[in-house]
Amino acid sequence: MTTELLFRNDAYLKSATATVIGVGERGIELDRTIFYPLGGGQAGDTGTLWRENGERIEITDTRKGETADRIAHVPIAGAPRLEPGEPVRLEIDWARRHRLMRLHTALHLMSCVVTAPVTGGNIAPDKARLDFDIELALLNAEQIARQTNALISTAVATQTVWITDAELDARPDLVKTMSVQPPRGAGRVRLLRIPGIDLQPCGGTHVANIAEIGGIKILRIRSEGKHNKRVEIALSDSG
Repeated sequence: MTTELLFRNDAYLKSATATVIGVGERGIELDRTIFYPLGGGQAGDTGTLWRENGERIEITDTRKGETADRIAHVPIAGAPRLEPGEPVRLEIDWARRHRLMRLHTALHLMSCVVTAPVTGGNIAPDKARLDFDIELALLNAEQIARQTNALISTAVATQTVWITDAELDARPDLVKTMSVQPPRGAGRVRLLRIPGIDLQPCGGTHVANIAEIGGIKILRIRSEGKHNKRVEIALSDSG
């Protein structure tokens, strides 16, 4: 049995019900989940599983499961052991997830402002970054922030688009991130479209409208090697 990825169709689901299908070293596997697993540079979700008797199990991370088609929810040390077949209620840490969604979508916009190959990226709840193959002198923090925030102010609604593996093979220009390849194997690939701004493969969670990002600020720009110049951002309303 596989894990149904509810967040793929609705990243705004804050709670759901599910059934335990496995418990192993990696964590608790469910038949369906709203928890995004670590991958594509985005941190895994945290939250809570509730048993029918009201017992609470804190989830400290979410990862890929024992097999590629399952998701493992990592419980806090010492948590009660769940049993296969047991029903549970899921609740994600929504405030944390929404920050990840805002930052992830902001990186898509920034990749349109800095026109260079993307060599890496990471999204954490408090900050995010992209690495570019570009000369350090060409990266200006004030300009990047101003142009990215100008795009955010256009308040464009995002769209999810699916294409076949063959269609992606015919459009290699869609893949911007050199270090993270789009997930394949299911016969189709998920794209994030920001009309008039960006279109690229991405399996992460994103805001429904880029206005939700609110704004970004540049934390720092530094060299991480000959082909890696790092631009680190945070949300404007972060502490």
